[in-house]
Amino acid sequence: MQYRRFGRTGVDASEIGHGLWGMGGWSGSDDRASLKALQLSLDLGCTFFDTAWAYGDGRSDGLLGQLIAANPGRRIVTASKVPPKNRKWPASGKDALKDVFPRDYVFQMAEQIRKALGTETIDLLQLHVWHDAWAADESWIRTAEDLRKEGLIRWFGISLNRWESSNGIAALRTSAVDAVQVIYNIFEQAPEDMLFPVCRELDVGVIARVPLDEGSLGGTLTLDTRFPPDDWRSSYFGPENLGPTVERIERLKALVPSGVTLPELALRFVLESPDVHTTIVGMRQEQHVRTNVAVSDGRRLTEPVLEGLCGHRWDRKVEPWSD
Repeated sequence: MQYRRFGRTGVDASEIGHGLWGMGGWSGSDDRASLKALQLSLDLGCTFFDTAWAYGDGRSDGLLGQLIAANPGRRIVTASKVPPKNRKWPASGKDALKDVFPRDYVFQMAEQIRKALGTETIDLLQLHVWHDAWAADESWIRTAEDLRKEGLIRWFGISLNRWESSNGIAALRTSAVDAVQVIYNIFEQAPEDMLFPVCRELDVGVIARVPLDEGSLGGTLTLDTRFPPDDWRSSYFGPENLGPTVERIERLKALVPSGVTLPELALRFVLESPDVHTTIVGMRQEQHVRTNVAVSDGRRLTEPVLEGLCGHRWDRKVEPWSD
């Protein structure tokens, strides 16, 4: 496993981080298998684990807490998220900050998350949605400062709306944000335009999420793929998105070098960016852990392959089915 300095936090984060969404909010999850995958991930060098209260109403936070309890003394960077009080995804600038992240609510959620993790302090607490219409409201900045002062958190971050990577730059400019989480993958390359340069300038930690485009870059998606109704992917890969995604995946497969899988190529693309400090991958099975962690070996893509992948950028607008 390779490690990168996580912005101004100064901590070294594993290039491959472990995302727990699938363990709490997707169909087919099994807690015993999830715990085995988490333990193997830690044993193979993963130090960064990203969860959220919304992933099964604290279920994934609790699983991470079990991992921490089973490994006393081992360094595990805990990153979790406060869900919006109004439960609206994505965030809307039409909603007042006091209705989405009021101070008392954020403190209450931070305490619940801390207890689920079983730690005195949450390393990184993020707001699960964000809109820069709130950036000038100093109440969230004071909340972040007080969370730090009271020892509930070490660092404060925001998670940006899907396909709106520049909708967070004003918040970063306040200097109150230590880390930002954003979708970045072969299809979604927009963060390179505006967000990454600002993060570089301000030394903000960058968490690249959805490196496999919710699983499409795993290479197994077909026009016949269907997910259970209670699985979030059933709407994301609905009729509006499934066909165009499969079409693009098929074109992309022509670029996969011999001896390399599409998901490996997708992860290597993300790690090519020096602005990315860790990329969080959903890994519910031990075989997924072994395969994905192995990608962090320091090897780089060739220029022709990287140039070809850059040509698969897909600029999209937020749709009702996308969040």
